[in-house]
Amino acid sequence: MEGLLQALKSYQEFNPSGWVGIYRLLPMWAGIIACVLGLTLLLVGGGPRMFRVLAGPIGALLGLLWTGVVLAKLGLPEVDPRMPSIVAAVLLVLGFAFPPAVTFIGLGIPLGLVAGQIAGPQDFLLGFAPGFIIGGLVGALLHRVFSALVAAAAGGWVLVIGALAALHQFGGLVAAVASRPWGVIVAAGLFAIAGAVYQLAMRPSPEESDKLRAEKERQKLRQAEQRALEKRWGVK
Repeated sequence: MEGLLQALKSYQEFNPSGWVGIYRLLPMWAGIIACVLGLTLLLVGGGPRMFRVLAGPIGALLGLLWTGVVLAKLGLPEVDPRMPSIVAAVLLVLGFAFPPAVTFIGLGIPLGLVAGQIAGPQDFLLGFAPGFIIGGLVGALLHRVFSALVAAAAGGWVLVIGALAALHQFGGLVAAVASRPWGVIVAAGLFAIAGAVYQLAMRPSPEESDKLRAEKERQKLRQAEQRALEKRWGVK
């Protein structure tokens, strides 16, 4: 577990080889499970119920990966070392309870960091704060779009990493593929694009799902009333 946590730290920086290399820490059975999970996220991960399940772990991951970075950028490196874990626990609960909060934070933090970087070290907070708020509001308002994009991106990446772990016994082939991290990233991106397009174009929105569900309930009620009427008049 400690090795896995160390490997996850590579996601805090631009390290494509480290991102891909995490597959080496997963056993074959975990790779198979990851493939199934990745396909599920690609197909239905952006749905309200599925994304609620996904939002909690994503929130926790955001807390673990970004808390230290944000605090360091704000000039607060000497904080309790348990802070990332505390923030991750809070975001885990918040993600399960209110998924739009994860899209708010998930889009707000990267845009805030970019805006703060543009503003410079001395005025980092002046750039970070509006970037974080504006990016977060866009993420929350376009929650369905971003939930589908996030779920598809996560699904594409989990799928390719799972496939590498599941096929790890074919060492030569997998090592050759993993040695070209940009190829793995492009493959994950193509899966993510296909999954996002499918979810946004083919699957109904939450409002449409509610309408379809309400229509099915009305149809069942009409059928029950029709059967009761036929029974009352002796119609067979």
